[in-house]
Amino acid sequence: MEEQVKSKQRVADHGEVLTGKREVNAMLDLVKSETERIDSRFLEPACGTGNFLSEILERKLSVVEARYGKSQLDFERYAILAVTSIYGIDILEDNVQQCRHRLFGIFDLNYLRLFKNKTNDRCRESVRYILERNIIRGDALTLKTVGEKPGPIVFSEWSPVNGSMLKRRDFTFHGLLEHASMQELPIFSDLGEDVFIPTPEKEYPLTHFLEVADVDRQQL
Repeated sequence: MEEQVKSKQRVADHGEVLTGKREVNAMLDLVKSETERIDSRFLEPACGTGNFLSEILERKLSVVEARYGKSQLDFERYAILAVTSIYGIDILEDNVQQCRHRLFGIFDLNYLRLFKNKTNDRCRESVRYILERNIIRGDALTLKTVGEKPGPIVFSEWSPVNGSMLKRRDFTFHGLLEHASMQELPIFSDLGEDVFIPTPEKEYPLTHFLEVADVDRQQL
């Protein structure tokens, strides 16, 4: 049986009821074309263990495999791009950890199936790092992280440049929502129309997609 309630206490304390797979697919089918666009961004503000995000990643990776499955470099590049497009927030630490683990497992299962002993641990390290940045323990109502030292929720935008390079820019969730409410132009649109982009909190140099996890270590 599919687990939708972990405990009555969690329902009482946090209103936690996980969405079933049938309902997830029915809802995602309403925006089916977007779920199959590799770089189309999704944010789940109460992601739980990742029921929605895992299905979105499955759909995106199916497209990546169909288009690029015969080339390991191309598969790695576009699979990582698919991972960068998925964002989640949850207030419970165990959900955040399970969601990250689940999304990584989906990537790694497909990666191993296609390339077996030729797989690259650097690629896995990049995926893990991006998931740590994109799946955040926080409260989507207060727009702050949860833990010993709460602070603003910060999301990283990952934009592909010249094939194998990624441009990372960090934005506060509060800033994104504030600008979105004041502007008619969309934020982070990848459909080709004019967009309004708020000022990032921090920008990073162009980085090869296999080296994104090294950037923070270089700044220590």
